[in-house]
Amino acid sequence: MIKELVHDDAILSQPCEPATAEDAAIAQDLIDTMESIDDAVCLAANQIGVTKAVAVYKDDNDQVHVMYNPKMMLGLGAFKCEERCLSHEDAHKVTRFIKIKVSYDELVDGALKNRRRDFTDWEAQMIQHMIDHCNGKLV
Repeated sequence: MIKELVHDDAILSQPCEPATAEDAAIAQDLIDTMESIDDAVCLAANQIGVTKAVAVYKDDNDQVHVMYNPKMMLGLGAFKCEERCLSHEDAHKVTRFIKIKVSYDELVDGALKNRRRDFTDWEAQMIQHMIDHCNGKLV
Protein backbone atom coordinates (compact mmCIF):
# COMPACT_ATOMS: atom_id res chain seq x y z
CA MET A 1 0.00 0.00 0.00
CA ILE A 2 1.26 3.48 -0.84
CA LYS A 3 1.97 5.47 2.32
CA GLU A 4 2.46 9.17 2.94
CA LEU A 5 6.05 10.29 3.48
CA VAL A 6 7.06 11.48 6.95
CA HIS A 7 8.86 14.83 7.25
CA ASP A 8 8.87 15.05 11.07
CA ASP A 9 12.44 14.97 12.43
CA ALA A 10 11.16 13.69 15.80
CA ILE A 11 10.07 10.45 14.08
CA LEU A 12 12.99 10.28 11.63
CA SER A 13 15.59 10.71 14.38
CA GLN A 14 14.42 7.67 16.38
CA PRO A 15 16.62 4.58 16.00
CA CYS A 16 14.58 1.79 14.46
CA GLU A 17 13.71 -1.43 16.22
CA PRO A 18 15.03 -4.70 14.74
CA ALA A 19 12.82 -6.08 11.99
CA THR A 20 11.44 -9.62 11.94
CA ALA A 21 10.01 -11.85 9.23
CA GLU A 22 6.56 -10.61 10.29
CA ASP A 23 7.51 -7.17 8.94
CA ALA A 24 7.22 -8.30 5.30
CA ALA A 25 4.13 -6.11 4.85
CA ILE A 26 6.25 -3.06 5.75
CA ALA A 27 8.70 -4.01 3.00
CA GLN A 28 5.85 -4.21 0.50
CA ASP A 29 4.52 -0.81 1.61
CA LEU A 30 8.02 0.63 1.10
CA ILE A 31 8.24 -0.84 -2.39
CA ASP A 32 4.77 0.43 -3.32
CA THR A 33 5.52 3.90 -1.95
CA MET A 34 8.96 4.12 -3.60
CA GLU A 35 7.51 3.02 -6.95
CA SER A 36 4.83 5.73 -6.70
CA ILE A 37 7.40 8.56 -6.44
CA ASP A 38 9.14 9.79 -9.59
CA ASP A 39 12.91 9.28 -9.44
CA ALA A 40 12.84 7.65 -5.98
CA VAL A 41 15.61 5.07 -5.59
CA CYS A 42 15.55 4.21 -1.89
CA LEU A 43 13.30 4.41 1.14
CA ALA A 44 13.45 3.38 4.80
CA ALA A 45 10.54 2.36 7.01
CA ASN A 46 10.76 5.41 9.28
CA GLN A 47 10.13 7.55 6.20
CA ILE A 48 6.62 6.06 6.11
CA GLY A 49 6.18 6.32 9.89
CA VAL A 50 7.26 2.82 10.94
CA THR A 51 10.28 2.59 13.24
CA LYS A 52 11.50 -0.80 12.06
CA ALA A 53 14.89 -1.43 10.45
CA VAL A 54 13.65 -2.14 6.92
CA ALA A 55 14.90 -0.43 3.76
CA VAL A 56 14.42 -0.81 0.02
CA TYR A 57 16.48 0.44 -2.90
CA LYS A 58 16.79 0.10 -6.67
CA ASP A 59 20.06 -1.01 -8.23
CA ASP A 60 21.46 0.24 -11.55
CA ASN A 61 19.14 -2.17 -13.42
CA ASP A 62 16.02 -0.90 -11.59
CA GLN A 63 15.86 -4.16 -9.64
CA VAL A 64 14.30 -3.60 -6.20
CA HIS A 65 16.11 -5.00 -3.14
CA VAL A 66 14.88 -5.26 0.46
CA MET A 67 17.20 -5.18 3.45
CA TYR A 68 16.12 -6.03 6.96
CA ASN A 69 18.37 -4.87 9.82
CA PRO A 70 21.19 -3.48 7.64
CA LYS A 71 24.47 -2.65 9.37
CA MET A 72 27.65 -1.30 7.85
CA MET A 73 30.62 -3.37 8.95
CA LEU A 74 33.39 -1.64 6.97
CA GLY A 75 33.81 1.44 4.85
CA LEU A 76 36.70 2.25 2.51
CA GLY A 77 37.48 5.36 0.49
CA ALA A 78 35.73 8.18 2.34
CA PHE A 79 34.49 11.08 0.21
CA LYS A 80 32.31 14.13 0.72
CA CYS A 81 29.16 14.64 -1.32
CA GLU A 82 25.76 16.29 -1.31
CA GLU A 83 22.66 14.15 -0.87
CA ARG A 84 18.99 14.77 -1.11
CA CYS A 85 16.37 12.91 0.89
CA LEU A 86 12.69 12.39 0.17
CA SER A 87 11.96 13.44 3.76
CA HIS A 88 13.79 16.81 3.50
CA GLU A 89 13.73 19.54 0.90
CA ASP A 90 17.34 20.71 0.98
CA ALA A 91 20.53 18.91 -0.05
CA HIS A 92 23.00 18.19 2.75
CA LYS A 93 26.76 17.56 2.77
CA VAL A 94 27.72 14.11 4.07
CA THR A 95 30.72 11.81 4.17
CA ARG A 96 30.23 8.46 2.48
CA PHE A 97 32.44 5.53 1.53
CA ILE A 98 33.03 4.31 -2.03
CA LYS A 99 33.12 0.66 -0.90
CA ILE A 100 31.25 -0.86 2.05
CA LYS A 101 30.69 -4.26 3.61
CA VAL A 102 27.16 -4.69 4.93
CA SER A 103 25.47 -7.29 7.10
CA TYR A 104 21.71 -7.50 6.56
CA ASP A 105 18.84 -9.95 6.64
CA GLU A 106 16.89 -11.13 3.64
CA LEU A 107 13.46 -12.75 3.72
CA VAL A 108 13.72 -16.28 2.31
CA ASP A 109 10.81 -18.73 2.52
CA GLY A 110 9.23 -16.79 5.37
CA ALA A 111 12.37 -16.54 7.50
CA LEU A 112 15.14 -13.96 7.76
CA LYS A 113 18.53 -15.18 6.55
CA ASN A 114 21.68 -13.22 7.35
CA ARG A 115 23.74 -12.03 4.40
CA ARG A 116 27.04 -10.18 4.08
CA ARG A 117 27.94 -8.38 0.91
CA ASP A 118 30.22 -5.71 -0.50
CA PHE A 119 28.72 -2.73 -2.31
CA THR A 120 30.42 0.03 -4.29
CA ASP A 121 29.76 3.41 -5.83
CA TRP A 122 26.16 4.67 -6.12
CA GLU A 123 24.67 1.50 -4.61
CA ALA A 124 26.96 1.84 -1.58
CA GLN A 125 25.95 5.49 -1.17
CA MET A 126 22.22 4.68 -1.18
CA ILE A 127 22.67 1.86 1.31
CA GLN A 128 24.66 4.11 3.66
CA HIS A 129 21.81 6.65 3.46
CA MET A 130 19.29 3.91 4.35
CA ILE A 131 21.44 2.62 7.22
CA ASP A 132 21.57 6.18 8.56
CA HIS A 133 17.76 6.29 8.46
CA CYS A 134 17.55 2.97 10.35
CA ASN A 135 19.91 4.39 12.98
CA GLY A 136 17.84 7.57 13.31
CA LYS A 137 20.64 9.67 11.85
CA LEU A 138 19.45 12.64 9.83
CA VAL A 139 21.50 13.97 6.93
